[in-house]
Amino acid sequence: MTMTQDIFQIQVQVPLDRFELKAEFTGSKRVTGLFGASGSGKTTWLETMAGLRRSARGFIRFGNTVWLDSNARVDVPPEQRGIGYVPQDHLLFPHKTVHSNLESGKRRALLGGHDFQKMLEHVVDVLELCPLLERSVRNLSGGERQRVSLGRALCSGPRLLLLDEPLASLDLQLQRRILPFLQRVRDHFDVPMLIVSHNPIELQALCEDLIVLDRGRILATGEPLEVLTRPAIFPFAPSQGFENIWSGRGKEHAEH
Repeated sequence: MTMTQDIFQIQVQVPLDRFELKAEFTGSKRVTGLFGASGSGKTTWLETMAGLRRSARGFIRFGNTVWLDSNARVDVPPEQRGIGYVPQDHLLFPHKTVHSNLESGKRRALLGGHDFQKMLEHVVDVLELCPLLERSVRNLSGGERQRVSLGRALCSGPRLLLLDEPLASLDLQLQRRILPFLQRVRDHFDVPMLIVSHNPIELQALCEDLIVLDRGRILATGEPLEVLTRPAIFPFAPSQGFENIWSGRGKEHAEH
């Protein structure tokens, strides 16, 4: 799939307890963020893309493949969509080692024509998992579990990576340690990503495109910095911890 083309198109309605998610969006950037307060419909959007919301009605296309078309009675099962899904609680296999967890998607990767061993080695290298391979996942820290969960999703050879609040369960120190690994995944793997977060700092650092949701409706879309400085988004600032982000390159390093 060529990254200059539209990556996905979604036009869906999903009934929820307090409101209805009504989303219409065409994504052409490789890394798209979903931002909004808790309960705005972000995770529902992700689960709809993954095929986990059976009540969803409408249309979803990824690349040239239609995943959902209610009028044509098309609804591709989750296991056939080729998605790498990293939920908030990681959902690692507790009785397996890190290495075994990484290998859990081997069959799907091979069916997709991937060189699994080469892909596994690349994932282990990028996420610095080598020292953890023989450890039980029961004995991992929160940051280590997050890296393993990311690695397991990547080792399945996904066409699309869905990340649901990847830093939400970590304290501030761990968030700062894990964010560079998310940037490595973005930079080292040619896989489109859809990232759900209520953290504007995380989204500015990772995403090329941003969707703001409010009670199931799209409030704004566009480049993250531009969107987050719109007056319509300012009411989110006190509760969501807005901060400025600048990119730069170090020119010189001193001993101190």
